[in-house]
Amino acid sequence: MHVILSAVSKGPNDSSLPPTSVEFSSGTATLARAETERRPTVLGLIASGRMRADAGRVTIDGATDYSALRRRVALIDAPGVCEPADDVTVAQVVAEELMFAGRVGTRRSVLRVLADLGLSSDEKSAMANLGPDARIRLLTELAVRREGVEGLVLCSPDRHGGNPRGWWAIAQGLAARGYAVLAIAGDASAHAISAHTFELEGIA
Repeated sequence: MHVILSAVSKGPNDSSLPPTSVEFSSGTATLARAETERRPTVLGLIASGRMRADAGRVTIDGATDYSALRRRVALIDAPGVCEPADDVTVAQVVAEELMFAGRVGTRRSVLRVLADLGLSSDEKSAMANLGPDARIRLLTELAVRREGVEGLVLCSPDRHGGNPRGWWAIAQGLAARGYAVLAIAGDASAHAISAHTFELEGIA
């Protein structure tokens, strides 16, 4: 899968998102830089087919197909859009995601997933208390259980604190398994992981 965003922008006078070009493809983790509180979410929504840009073009495998984007690309932890509520427990998030994936969200199923991810001790923890890396690992691993998901867009993983190299390693691990991964974060995170080899696309 290959997704290309060509000079996409949003809002009056491009206020929500200035012209931005970025692409991500199967087997690759790409870091896109986006500053301000709103822009990472807007870019994530456009990249995953959940919002249409006011200008520019978005293609998946060479075609403009928003339905395919929404079906094949999962949007992860976008502020104000699909982030879990702070007071929801880890177990509740897992149960809900299992149902989205067409599976039964029984307690036994939830415990099995948490055990697989090494998060058994966090079953009753509120999402707000889950560590940054554990949060991203949990949400991404739940997303790839959904049928047809081939790509993931991680929205502002740096807002939870911690070392950006932690969630970047998770993104690279997903890419190594064949997924197309786009992580959208700020300049500070890009600088923090600059010693690593990555494909970097930024907002002009």
